[in-house]
Amino acid sequence: MAPTAVICGDVTIGPRTHVAFGAVIEAHGAPVRIGARCVIRENLNIRNTSGNAVEIGDHVLIGPHSSLKGCTVEDECFLATGVKVYQAAVIGRQTEVRIDGIVHVRSVLPPNSLVPIKWVAVGHPARLFPPDRHEDIDAILAEMDFPEEVYGLERQSGSRVDMDMKELTRRVTSGLADHRDDRELWRCGRRHDRARKAPPMPGTAGPAVSRHRQTGY
Repeated sequence: MAPTAVICGDVTIGPRTHVAFGAVIEAHGAPVRIGARCVIRENLNIRNTSGNAVEIGDHVLIGPHSSLKGCTVEDECFLATGVKVYQAAVIGRQTEVRIDGIVHVRSVLPPNSLVPIKWVAVGHPARLFPPDRHEDIDAILAEMDFPEEVYGLERQSGSRVDMDMKELTRRVTSGLADHRDDRELWRCGRRHDRARKAPPMPGTAGPAVSRHRQTGY
């Protein structure tokens, strides 16, 4: 665990996994589970939502500046720099997603897949498109219902933003307020003074594990 990594909420990280500087791993209402001997690179975000846990298997590398939200990544996958994986997406075993690749909401990549640089995987099963195929991507994405899956909102028509932004921001800010009582448990691999009297958490395996409303560094 690098000293500037942030682990917040119900997060479990397996043995021999490396979490680099600036990584932020957050659990909001569902757990985050990361397997053994994974490499979590710098300045990335792994986060669940209330309806979508994060499950990352063993021997997975996630490149810097990536973003994983409420998804499943099976064993032995390679996610390069800047990869984006959205809610309810599944990346099958031994799949490679190259630089700035996107795996969109509810999309499923079978094992041994390859997403080229900056391409988009969308659909169930996923189809692959270069980024200039916006109309084709949007047609499939409409069936995946991004607003419902990510925010629990009905898809609106007649405007460029297809969600009720007042309701969206109300829900998100209200949910994040649950962290107002977070407290620091670990710093640089050492338990913080204020947490020394806290009872041990069952099933934990060191400073990489915390519960909701608790924050570790």
